[in-house]
Amino acid sequence: MRFPTAILEGKKFPRVILSIRPPTHSHRQGISSLMEKAYEMGAWYYDLPSLTHLQFFRELKRSTEDEILMGLCHLEVEEGISLLGKPLHRFELKVVSTIKKNLFPSHFPKNIFPTLPSSEVFTQKEIDRIAFDPLRFDKALSLLDPKTSPFLFVGERYGDWMLALGRIDLLKEMILRVREKGFIPIFSGQWATFVLPRAKPLDVAAYGVPINKKWSLFDLTHACDLIKKFDKPVISLNPLADGELLSQAEEAFFFLFEELKIYSAIVEISSEEEMETIFKTIEKVPSLISHRKT
Repeated sequence: MRFPTAILEGKKFPRVILSIRPPTHSHRQGISSLMEKAYEMGAWYYDLPSLTHLQFFRELKRSTEDEILMGLCHLEVEEGISLLGKPLHRFELKVVSTIKKNLFPSHFPKNIFPTLPSSEVFTQKEIDRIAFDPLRFDKALSLLDPKTSPFLFVGERYGDWMLALGRIDLLKEMILRVREKGFIPIFSGQWATFVLPRAKPLDVAAYGVPINKKWSLFDLTHACDLIKKFDKPVISLNPLADGELLSQAEEAFFFLFEELKIYSAIVEISSEEEMETIFKTIEKVPSLISHRKT
């Protein structure tokens, strides 16, 4: 089948992208075999959330010699942030403690963060000292290729955290760097109702946030209202709610593409059966049906 596409900053972008996430016990072998199966069924664009995914994607591209094959790589914001010359992940508990205790109102969902062994928080002076680390960021970027991954997800959990700490300036530096290296950035966050209004000033092509018919952080109704009014493309992450909506995939896609008018969805696949379900569902959603020449 032909995957439906749209245009994002002058380049083709699929409205459904497969993210191969096989069970842990067969992880590496599963990625390779499911990528090959998806290719046979007509997929030409893959979500590549790890270097392992990227490795198998490159092997598939070499074996097929298909220049059309493209991937969507991910770059975590943490790769480009340091404090006092040390990667920020070394202070992760302190980052989380600061966000959890100081920066969110009392109704903030308590299950977002685990119980912390320490209550130590950053001072504002320490937050101000968090800096962009261009050498480490460029090293991570150098592993990727804009020719085969023209679009690049930038963000993940540290993207949300930097917004929560009020350091959108660091994100802007990274986005600028990404564009200078020839990629088209897409910001990916986890907390939809928090991220969308705060990350809007970023020079990105689109925004990826978890949204599906069952839930969205932090409030589904609020998230839906934001997305409907948002004037930049929104990409649904986890559109099938960790597989819970797989048996209702058609209804789930109607909700996203027909009601919320999202731009694209990245769908996690762990088996050939799930893949076949997704392919069949695409053929049933009006806004996803590819136009065919007659």
